[in-house]
Amino acid sequence: MNPFCSLQLICFFLFFSFLSFKLLLTPVDSFFFSDWPVTAFLLPLPLAGFVKSPMSETKLTGDAFELYCDVVGSPTPEIQWWYAEVNRAESFRQLWDGARKRRVTVNTAYGSNGVSVLRITRLTLEDSGTYECRASNDPKRNDLRQNPSITWIRAQATISVLQKPRIVTSEEVIIRESPAPPVTLQCNLTSNSHTLTYSYWTKNGVELTATRKNASNMEYRINKPRAEDSGEYHCVYHFLSAPKANATIEVKAAPDITGHKRSENKNEGQDAMMYCKSVGYPYPEWIWRKKENGMPMEIVNTSGRFIIINRENYTELSITNLQITEDPGEYECNATNSIGSASVVTILRVRSHLAPLWPFLGILAEIIILVVIIVVYEKRKRPDEVPDDDEPAGPMKTNSTNNHKDKNLRQRNTN
Repeated sequence: MNPFCSLQLICFFLFFSFLSFKLLLTPVDSFFFSDWPVTAFLLPLPLAGFVKSPMSETKLTGDAFELYCDVVGSPTPEIQWWYAEVNRAESFRQLWDGARKRRVTVNTAYGSNGVSVLRITRLTLEDSGTYECRASNDPKRNDLRQNPSITWIRAQATISVLQKPRIVTSEEVIIRESPAPPVTLQCNLTSNSHTLTYSYWTKNGVELTATRKNASNMEYRINKPRAEDSGEYHCVYHFLSAPKANATIEVKAAPDITGHKRSENKNEGQDAMMYCKSVGYPYPEWIWRKKENGMPMEIVNTSGRFIIINRENYTELSITNLQITEDPGEYECNATNSIGSASVVTILRVRSHLAPLWPFLGILAEIIILVVIIVVYEKRKRPDEVPDDDEPAGPMKTNSTNNHKDKNLRQRNTN
């Protein structure tokens, strides 16, 4: 190859390498190399994309719905919610948090993704329509001269709100004694524009066995009502091509504490846990107290060692790093609702660090006492029981023995 051509290629390569490096470091508005203008070709920003888009639903008046929108992009896209009435798909209006007499709630969070939740409560027939989630990370997305269909991506969901069927129910029940007289809960579906497929009863969200049937008039009988029978009862109706409908009947009772620890024995420095669980409805408010000088005082977590956890019909009190001088005593858990209250006591005993050594120390003390008794007994023996060193060890001969010998000699001489 001609050396002159090789030199030209090398110079050409160095020129374009330097030009590319300068383009990377130079702002867009000042792309000039010496006196020559240079045209810059910028890569487009990464477009936004939906990870999760809203889904269409059918609801009943009085209910609520939530729509979710999850988008990804760099930078993180902005999210907006828009609404169009039925048969007016082109007349969208933006939805804001607190709209429609504060029935609209918009919660949006931005991080690596943009996530937004639209919630509308106490639905009416006018809430039917098309709901649209819009997302964009275009710097000119809010420029009115730009075409929104180009700068924003969209995901739509259709919400259909139907008139809720009319359900007539019996009044709430209050159980004041146990067992109380039998009670009967009743529901009657009086108006409905859809075909009924089946119905059943639930208690606290759980279907009651042997209650499913195809009937608009429903009854549920409680033969011996007790506190454990209290709760929220729902009569549920399922329809063909329509959302299910339900009505609520409350059965109320004062709390009845059915489980707790009567006593808790722990060593100093350990952790203790006491609990109470109850039946009754509405769910009670729980309070823990400790008896001080015979008076129950509500527990105040000033030391940070007391942890109380309450959930519906259950409460738990935990005490960490037990102190033998402060923590032993009687602890009372109290459950109170609008019907009545109940309380029980748990006795907490805290033993010393030396408690595990007490059995061994007791045995050791017994051995020491036994040894002392033996030593004292040996020292206090009577003097005549102790042998004298001056006396001969063998038995001494007496005069009676000599007399016997003389008698034997006389008898032999006579013979």
